[in-house]
Order: sequence, then structure tokens, then C-alpha cells
Amino acid sequence: MALKVAIVGLPNVGKSTLFNALTQTAAAQAANYPFCTIEPNVGDVAVPEPRLEALAKIAGSKEIIPARINFVDVAGLVRGASKGEGLGNQFLANIRDCDAVAFVARCFENDDITHVEGRIDPIADLEIIETELMLADLESLEKRVANLDKRAKTGDKDSANTLRLVKLALEELNAGRPARTAKIAEEDEKAWRMLQLLTSKPTLYVCNVDEGDAGTGNAMSVAVAERAKRDDAESVVISAQIESEIAMLDAAERAEFLETLGLEEPGLNRMIREAFKLLGLQSYFTCGPKETRAWTIPVGATAPQSAGVIHTDFEKGFIRAETIAFDDYIKFNGEAGARDAGKLRQEGKEYVVQDGDVMNFRFNV
Repeated sequence: MALKVAIVGLPNVGKSTLFNALTQTAAAQAANYPFCTIEPNVGDVAVPEPRLEALAKIAGSKEIIPARINFVDVAGLVRGASKGEGLGNQFLANIRDCDAVAFVARCFENDDITHVEGRIDPIADLEIIETELMLADLESLEKRVANLDKRAKTGDKDSANTLRLVKLALEELNAGRPARTAKIAEEDEKAWRMLQLLTSKPTLYVCNVDEGDAGTGNAMSVAVAERAKRDDAESVVISAQIESEIAMLDAAERAEFLETLGLEEPGLNRMIREAFKLLGLQSYFTCGPKETRAWTIPVGATAPQSAGVIHTDFEKGFIRAETIAFDDYIKFNGEAGARDAGKLRQEGKEYVVQDGDVMNFRFNV
């Protein structure tokens, strides 16, 4: 699954610094002026998963293969982006191509780093971004109404259904709310996604704080967290500058550095995991002497659908899935112990795979 999360924010809030840390490279320019990132940089990032090491140790695996997620470093938006200000049209197209959005909010003071609006106010920054995305959605939807209405009147059921969803989105947007606040029936979810609305995408608020606030956050990050809760979004606190330093250290140095900061793990780990959840994803595992691997599936995927992630033949010829819950695999020291304890289950086509299941598929093609 090549799902992508757009890293979005105003200029000079730390987006590119964060992206560099995520990908452990200096591929994205981090400079103190707007539009230093013009072409979007895409980074393929491993999802931190401590369960993999525990499984691999028991299975004696030679290799560990984690799940992965793509982050896109989109150049900074400015007020008026929906009307093409700055590099607005290009930026909005880059966001539309992604599956979720991580809004980076500047929650630190630094006189050496200019702010495009001339002040430090993360809530105002988020409102500018949200407003520009909403205006872009409004313009996009309003252009479609007349044509859809004309086709709907001829009896075109698909057009009539799309028009209904367009009007639902317009109702939210005209009320000053992002499209994601609309209540969408399960049977409409596919058609809703086809509208490709910027403000219907799942959203994560990333509070970029200075080094001293990395562990606890500050008043500004608290305000953003409260805003996220109101907007039915998630939020994380992170120091992009610290993360960029941590990314350049080896494992031993990283552990020592984190300890001096009073942190249990890099903030990036939390951000990546939150982004993974934001996309409605989870992992199941396969274990053996060759490798222990995390496979990415949507929450709610059935056993055959999950098998198809490995190979389409596994789904077509699915017979059953030998399944062990992660905790049982660890408790009983692997597959043999779990089987002896009666914890290895034979699951059929209707089984909904749970996060952390250790699975082996039987199939016949």
C-alpha cells in the first residue's frame, strides 16, 4: 500500500526539518525563507514496531521487515493559496494526491526564524491553512454542480448520487466547517472519496516545540491539542530540531541522548504511528527463520483480503488462516507452544483480522 501523508504548514514552521528527520536524509532543503521546497519530496518511512523484535527473537528470524508509510514534504502554504498566491495551485494539487494530512504548527519562539505572518500563533496558522483548503474545495465543488444537476435530471443515478454528496459537502463548507465533519453513510464512502476533497482527508496536528518543551509540550501545544479534539483530529508534540539530531545518531548514542532529555522514544515514532492509525491501517505478522514481517492491511480486513496483501493467489485460493494472537505467541514462546496450549486457531473466510495477529495462510490455486 503506497499510502501518503502530506506534511503541510506555513513557511518556516519546521516542515522540512521534520521531513529530513523522518527520512534520515537532508534531501529536503531547510532554509529560512518561503518556498525553499518547491517540488514535493517523498520519503518512504518504516513504521516503528517493537513487537517485531520480540517475534523475530522467538522465531530465530534472520531479517525483520517493518510496515512502511510515505510522507510528502509539501512546500509552505500562504494566505491566498486557494487563489494561486505563492505557489498555491501546485501545493494544493500535491496535497490532493495524498491520503491524509499532517498540519505542522509552530509552537516555539525564535527571533532568528521569521514568520510569514509576523507573529507566533499556531491556532491562527492552522486556521489559515484550513481556510485555504476549504476555499479550494468550495471552488472545486461549485464548478461541478451545474453539470451534475443537468445529468441528474436526465435520470443518471450516479450523477444524482454524486450531486447529493456535493451538496452535503457544500453545506459543511459554507457553514465554515471542513468536509470531514459531514456524516457519511458507509455505502457512500467510496463515492465520497472520489470527490477528492482536501478537507475530507484524515488530519493530524503536529506541534513543533523547542528542545526544552519536547517532553511536556507548552501552552501553545496544549491549545493545539484542544483544537484537535474539537476538530475530531489527533495531535502529537515533537521537536523537529531534536529529531533531526537524533536521526543522525547510532542506536547507542540515540538511547543516551533520549535519556538525557527524559524521553522514552523519539517523537517521530509517535508521529509515524499516529499517521498509520490515521489512515485506518493496522498490521498482522508472519514469522519464520527467514524473516519476521509486518503486513499492512485496513482495519476491518478479512482473512482472505489480508492474505491477498502477500500475493493475489493467496486470496483467490484461500482455505484457512492459522492464527495466533501476538500476546499468546510471546507467552507460549512461538507457534509450537501456542499450538500445544490450544491458542493456535483455524480461522475461515469471514474472520476479521486483528492488529498483531501472527498468521500462516493455507491456500490452493
